[in-house]
Amino acid sequence: QVQLVESGGGLVQAGGSLRLSCAGSGSIFRINAVGWYRRAPGKQRDVVATLTSGGNSNYADSVKGRFTISRDNAKNTVYLQMNSLKPEDTAFYYCYAAGLSMIGSNVEYWGRGTQVTVSS
Repeated sequence: QVQLVESGGGLVQAGGSLRLSCAGSGSIFRINAVGWYRRAPGKQRDVVATLTSGGNSNYADSVKGRFTISRDNAKNTVYLQMNSLKPEDTAFYYCYAAGLSMIGSNVEYWGRGTQVTVSS
């Protein structure tokens, strides 16, 4: 069974940095896209950053210029480097992967998430 496990969350002061990691286990035939989403208390889950297999990355306006998504295929790991963190970045962050199974069906997976708290 495919599983995504996030790590790297924690408490950091405003202006600091964190790097989130998402390690995948199991097998997906083709990964078309990976990404990070977040949900703050009282708000909907919003996309933070995405990265397609073609190398196209997109970022939410609120994090553009501060966050960077990357992928290490050999390690089956996706990263989110977060710099210049703000209290408004406080949220539960989720890793996401989508692609095709061996039989050609569309599949998507979510990690359980990791908490990021940015203090003033």
